[in-house]
Parts: sequence; C-alpha cells; structure tokens
Amino acid sequence: MEIRPNRVKRKLASGETAYVAGGLTHPDDIDAFGPLGFDGFWLEGEHGGVDPSELGNLTRACDIWGMTSIVRINQNNQGIIYRTLDRGAQGIVVPHVNTKEEAQNVADGGRFAPVGYRGMFGSRQSYSVPNFYEHANDETLLIVLIEDIAAIRNLDEILTVDQIDVFFVAPSDLATSMGYLGGVGHPEVQRTIDDAHQRIQAAGRIAGAMVNNDNVAKYAEAGVRFLFTTIGGWLSAGAAEFMERAGAGKK
Repeated sequence: MEIRPNRVKRKLASGETAYVAGGLTHPDDIDAFGPLGFDGFWLEGEHGGVDPSELGNLTRACDIWGMTSIVRINQNNQGIIYRTLDRGAQGIVVPHVNTKEEAQNVADGGRFAPVGYRGMFGSRQSYSVPNFYEHANDETLLIVLIEDIAAIRNLDEILTVDQIDVFFVAPSDLATSMGYLGGVGHPEVQRTIDDAHQRIQAAGRIAGAMVNNDNVAKYAEAGVRFLFTTIGGWLSAGAAEFMERAGAGKK
C-alpha cells in the first residue's frame, strides 16, 4: 500500500485552491458531508467539542471520503502536535503563532527527522505502508494562525520558516488584539487582514482565510488559496429561507 494522499496539501502544491469546512463533531455527520466535494474538514479542538479520544473515529471518517482531516489544537506544544498526528490527523492548525521561533516550533513538532523532531510513531496512517517515514512529511499539512497584532508585526520573519504550509490570518482574535472587540468589520482590521494576505503571497507562501458565502469571492480573487468556512452560516441561511418561504406561501 501507498501512503494516503493529503488532498489539501497536494492541491495547494499544484497551485489550486483548497476548500475546507468545519462545524461537525460526529463521524456520522462527517460521513454525510463527505460526498459534497470539499477537500478537507476542520476539526475544532481549541474552542469546539472535539475530544482527543474521538480523533481516531473523526479522522477515519475523513479518510473514507478522501478529505484531509485538519485539527486545530489548543496550544503550540510539540507533544500535542505529534500526538494529534498520531491519532490519524493529516493536518494541524496551531493558534497564536506570533514569532519566528514559535513558527519553527510547529515545524519541528510536525515533521519527522531529518527536518523535525516528531516522535517516531507511524499511527494508523502508516499501516501497511512500508516507506511511511520517507513520505510522511510530504503528506502532513502544517498551518499557523496569524491572529495577534504581534504576529502582524513579526510576519516577515515568520514567513521565512520552512515547512509551514499555510499562514492563516484569523480575523476575530486579530481584531481584539487591535483593540476592536467584536469589530472584525472595522476598516482598520480589514486593511490589516488584506495587507497580511498580500505580504504572505509576496513572500511566495500560501495564505488562508476564514470566509463565508458573502466574502469568499473577494478572498479568492485576492489570491487566498486556503478557504475555510463553517456550516453554521449555511444552516442559518437555509433555515431562514425555509421559514420565509413557508410564511410567504400562506399569504
């Protein structure tokens, strides 16, 4: 057998855009979402209800549909990084990466030797793959969150770190760190986000963004190639439209 391909990483490497969704916490729900054609699924382990003991089942559900399983962990700790990969995840998202050294810690914890220090354990992804360690780094996606104004100030240095696949500009915490609590839409926040995306791409790296149906075209046109959305907005819009249509039908 060959190592399972990382669909998101391969699309990004070929210059394509990767589409990633999040917001589900049960394997059966991921199974139901699987046929819809998204490239990856974001499993929320920092703020959401994803329990580490369930990661094996959640990542297996993603594997069934060829979706990259991407887990956001809750801190920049090498042990947590490679423990999560050991549970079958194909991608890691690390919050609050504000310096070059912190970005390097992510790279070191998420890659096997000779480029990193990930513990030598193959996990389920290695079963019946005789050359797993030779190719595992190539199929592992590492994402750092640029979500503090400190990270914006240090962005040029952070972008020099090899082995990081996506530099994801996270809007809510960034706005808060700029003094605009709940003010993602503030013009200064939006200018900072747009400038960060431009700087990331100018450095030849891949930018990521949290998007919705209303702004996804804007970010896609700006060259952002890792596009992440949550299903909550779709549920709200669908429910509102359903009730609106039902009400209109009674008139």
